[in-house]
Amino acid sequence: MSVSQFPDGFLWGGALAANQAEGAYLEGGKGLTTVDMIPHGSHRMAVKLGLEPRFTLRDDEFYPSHDAIDFYHRYKEDIALMAEMGFTVFRTSIAWSRIYPQGDELTPNAEGIAFYRDVFNECKKYGIEPLVTLCHFDVPMHLVREHGSWRNRKMIEFFTRYARTCFEAFDGLVKYWLTFNEINILLHSPFSGAGLVFDEQDNKEQVKYQAAHHELVASALATKIAHEVNPANQVGCMLAGGNFYPWSCKPEDVWAALEKDRENLFFIDVQARGAYPSYAARLFREKGISIVSEPGDSEILKNTVDFVSFSYYASRCASADMNEGNSSAANVVKSLKNPYIQASEWGWGIDPLGLRITMNMMYDRYQKPLFLVENGLGAKDTVNDQGEIEDDYRISYLREHIKAMGEAIADGIPVMGYTTWGCIDLVSASTGEMSKRYGFVYVDRDDSGAGTLARTRKKSFYWYTKVISSNGADLD
Repeated sequence: MSVSQFPDGFLWGGALAANQAEGAYLEGGKGLTTVDMIPHGSHRMAVKLGLEPRFTLRDDEFYPSHDAIDFYHRYKEDIALMAEMGFTVFRTSIAWSRIYPQGDELTPNAEGIAFYRDVFNECKKYGIEPLVTLCHFDVPMHLVREHGSWRNRKMIEFFTRYARTCFEAFDGLVKYWLTFNEINILLHSPFSGAGLVFDEQDNKEQVKYQAAHHELVASALATKIAHEVNPANQVGCMLAGGNFYPWSCKPEDVWAALEKDRENLFFIDVQARGAYPSYAARLFREKGISIVSEPGDSEILKNTVDFVSFSYYASRCASADMNEGNSSAANVVKSLKNPYIQASEWGWGIDPLGLRITMNMMYDRYQKPLFLVENGLGAKDTVNDQGEIEDDYRISYLREHIKAMGEAIADGIPVMGYTTWGCIDLVSASTGEMSKRYGFVYVDRDDSGAGTLARTRKKSFYWYTKVISSNGADLD
């Protein structure tokens, strides 16, 4: 790729999330969110899955999101580093509870609005476009305690009020929006994905898909509101992407892979096409699900997104007999281990061609522009005696995935941009660790929360600077 395959105006940058970067979890009038309740350690997964309720904080647990990497106080320094790399886009999220601390108030928190205006103005100072997610795994805890989170239809009203506030408050500063981060993770990690906590008598599938309906209606209404506030606004959905490969050419394995793909694509089918897919009727019937909807919901869902954004870290494998002994427990989206590809230190398969496959599938399916908003390698970085971080493994991972994205563009797919995940080291959403690092910038903080929080440029920092300045032509 000596000549760039990336179009003029292609958006290059990186991504963070409020709950994994900001810290300052009760400053500026912010209320508690679901992520603030998820501990580091052995209880983390049970809490994320909604199986072990956390309605109050415990003294005997460490909560990584409370301080995170202190982006709240250091955003000017961090955005300056992004500008040094040449970013033209920065994906971040707004913490719902900074704008509405309880989530159901009628009046927003002025201090929260002022903070994000400052962040977005800082981006604009350097010519960086903010790409902003409204809900990135952080539902206000008051809504969980008092309303049951997304199992309650009242959430649609609360979310759309919040969305309108953001569209109006940041009009002229933000034009690229995402409604819900990795919306399909609701099915796999219900508490972290949507604030769902289960009782023993619950039909969990009913609760999850009813919550999904409420989110889908809320997303469609938010999309409509964004276009009303400013027709130039572009709104996307966001999928935790990665195709499922059949474990073998056995027809039952091929069908199992198709079903797993549909499970993840269900949400985007609605958000991008404007209606429930035909396969949903049988799915609901066989799972004992009866979606409660209101007159007008079908019409609301026709407010489709302008583009489809997605994360891609790895492909997956499925068989009719998902063999527990061969499954990857590294991710909440379960998969068989693929013997034909290598894996990261955390067991995530490394499959650049899988990115091209995923992108082709998604464009064939939706015929809307794509935006790759998360892609990266979680790895342990070591600071050498000279104070340098030689992260060639990260460079190699990103290089091959950027090449695959270039091939997808050559295949005829319109791609708006690329934001690597965790452009600055942050708290891992899956494990709560700092040692699972993704960034071009090293943050001095360990898994227990100790460290100076000092920022250090890694080798990949200088490499990505070159990639951006060449518009993807120079990947060496």
